[in-house]
Amino acid sequence: MAADTDVAADVRVDVAALTSLLDGRYRGVRESVRKNLAERSHVLRLAETLSTEEYRELVKDQVVELAATGQTGYGFPKEYGGGGDIGASVAAFETSAFGDLSVVVKLGVQFGLFGGAILQLGTKRHHDELLERTITGEVMGCFAMTETGHGSNVQAIGTTATYDPATQEFVIHTPDDSCRKDYIGNAGMHAHYAAVFAQLVVGGERRGVHALVVRLRDDDGTVRPGIRIEDCGRKIGLNGVDNGRIWFDQVRVPREALLDNYATVSEDGVYFSEIENPDRRFFTMLGTLVQGRVCVGGAAVNAAKVAQVIAVHHAVRRRQFGSPGTDQEELLLDYGQHQRRLLPALARTYALHFAQERVAADLHRVFSDPENSSERRRRALESRAAATKALATWHASRTIQECREACGGAGYLSINRFDALRADTDVFTTFEGDNTILLQLVAKGRLTDLRDDFGALDQLGTARYVAGIALETVVERTAMRQLLERLRDAVPNRAEGDPDAGLLDPAWQLSMFRWREDHMTQSVARRIQNGVTRGGDAVEVFSRAQDHVIASAWAHAERLVLEAFLTKLDNMPDGTNRQVLNMVCDLFALSAIEQDRAWFLEHGRLSTQRSKAITSMVNELCRKLRPHAVDLVDAFGVPREMLRTDLF
Repeated sequence: MAADTDVAADVRVDVAALTSLLDGRYRGVRESVRKNLAERSHVLRLAETLSTEEYRELVKDQVVELAATGQTGYGFPKEYGGGGDIGASVAAFETSAFGDLSVVVKLGVQFGLFGGAILQLGTKRHHDELLERTITGEVMGCFAMTETGHGSNVQAIGTTATYDPATQEFVIHTPDDSCRKDYIGNAGMHAHYAAVFAQLVVGGERRGVHALVVRLRDDDGTVRPGIRIEDCGRKIGLNGVDNGRIWFDQVRVPREALLDNYATVSEDGVYFSEIENPDRRFFTMLGTLVQGRVCVGGAAVNAAKVAQVIAVHHAVRRRQFGSPGTDQEELLLDYGQHQRRLLPALARTYALHFAQERVAADLHRVFSDPENSSERRRRALESRAAATKALATWHASRTIQECREACGGAGYLSINRFDALRADTDVFTTFEGDNTILLQLVAKGRLTDLRDDFGALDQLGTARYVAGIALETVVERTAMRQLLERLRDAVPNRAEGDPDAGLLDPAWQLSMFRWREDHMTQSVARRIQNGVTRGGDAVEVFSRAQDHVIASAWAHAERLVLEAFLTKLDNMPDGTNRQVLNMVCDLFALSAIEQDRAWFLEHGRLSTQRSKAITSMVNELCRKLRPHAVDLVDAFGVPREMLRTDLF
C-alpha cells in the first residue's frame, strides 16, 4: 500500500476484471439489470418533457414491464414466483439506480416496502392472497407509516385500529390532520392496497403499533368509501412517483387484515404475542423491514457513480488555460485542485461500495439462514445498515453537487443528468430514516446486548444505551488484527522521525479511526453519566450531548467502511488492480483523517507536522491515481445509454 509499490502510470487497470470484482456474487443479476436499463433509456429523455401525470404513468408502466422480466421478484419466495434470493434483490435494486430514479423509488415502494411488509409481517394467508399479484404488478401497493405530525417517531403515530368483536373487524381511523398518512409513495394515483401502521386497540387497551392491509381503491381506481386521498403535489425531485396523503374515517377491515406474524387477535378479541415486551415487539417488527434501508444506501452510491463517470470523462477532455508561451491548454484533471475535487470522493465511493456489499451480504445471511437470525445479529445488521445508509446518502448529495460544479456550465444542462441526479437523490437523506436519527440508532446499536426495558428509541432510552456502550468482541478485534498483519507486509519500513512514516500503513490508518471512535464513545458515556449522577434530567442531559452522540456514531460508521475496504483488499489476488485499489483505499483513509484533522489535533493524536504530511500525501495519491481515474469510473459499468451526456 505504499507509494513505492504503486502501479506505474502507463500500466492499465483491467477494467473488466475490476467491474467483475465490483459486481461480486451477483454479476449476472447486475448485467441483466444493465441490459434492461439500456433498453429503456428513453425514460430519461421523456422525463424532461412529460406532464407530471404522464410521467407517473410512464414510471408505473416501467415498473410493470420490469416485473415481467423477473428482475423485481428476486427477494420473494419461489412458490409465489420469486427468486428466493434477498441478496440478488438488493443487487438488482442498486444497479437500477444507474437509470431513472423515479422508477427506482417506485420499485422500492412496490416490492421493497409494500411487498416486504406483506412478506415479513404477514402470514401464509396474506402471502397466498397478495404476494404473487404484487410481484407481477397486478396489485399495486403502498407503505402507509409516516404521518404529518409523527415522522421518525413511529411509536407515537396517531392512526388507530380498534377491534370490534361484534363484527370481527378492525376500525381504522385518523383522529385529526396531524395523524394523516403523508408523503406515501404510490398512494397518489396507483395503489390498490396499503400496509397501514396504526395503534392497535383491543378491548380498550392499546397494544402498540401494528400493520394491517387496507384496500384503498377498487380495480377501476375508485377510492373506497371512508378513505380520502390527496396528492402531495410537485416535489423537488422524483415527480414520477405519486406521493399522497391518506385519511381514514372509521374504515372497517376484516380481522384477517392484521399482518399477524408477530401478534394475533382472536375472534372474541383476545390479543396474543410471543414477544411480551411491547417495545421489543415493535423493534422486532421494524427490524424485518431493514432491507429498504439497505437498498436506499446502495442506490445512493450508484447514483453518485453516474455523476462521477460524467465528471471524470469531462475532466480528461475539457481543456483550459496552460503554460505561458504555449498554445496547448491543460486538461482539467491535470490540475491539482480538480484532482482534489473529484478523486477523494471517488475513493470514498469505492469504500462505500464495499461497505454496502458487506451490509447486503449480512442482510442475505440474516434473512436466509435461521442460524444467523438471532436477535443479536439482527440488531448488528440494523446498526450497520443505518450507518452505511447515512454515510452513503450524504455522500451522494455532496458528490453529485461537486461533480456538477466540476463540469462548469455544461453541468447545468439537463442532458448531462446532474439536475435529475441532484434533485432525485436529495430525499434519500431523509427517507428510510432521517440520517441524523439513524446515527442515534447507530450509537444505540453499539451495545452488545439488549435489555427489554431499554427497547424504546427515545432520548432517555438512547442515553442509557450510550452510557452502557461496549467495544467490539475479542474475536472481532483478533480477526481484524490478523488481516492488518497480512496487509502490512506490503508496507516498507520508513525512517523513524519521518512525518510520512506509516501514513500508508493500514494498521496506522485503522488505529486512527478506532481511537477516534473509542474516545468519542467514552466521552459521550462520561458526559451522560456525570450529568445524570449530578441530578440532571436524563432527557436534557442527552439533548446537551446530542452532537457528541452523532459524532461518535459517524466515527463508528467510518471505521466500519474502512474495515470493509481492507477486508476486500485482503481477499484480492496480487496484481495491478489490487495495487490501484490499495492507493484508492489509502486516499479514502487519509482524506477522511484530513477532513477531521482539527479533532485529531485538538486531542493530541496528530502533530502539526504530521497533519501537513497527510495533506501532502493526499495530494500525492491524487497525482498517482490521476492516470487511472477513467478506468476506475469505467469499472462501475454504467451503461452508455444511461449517461446521455454530450460532454463526451
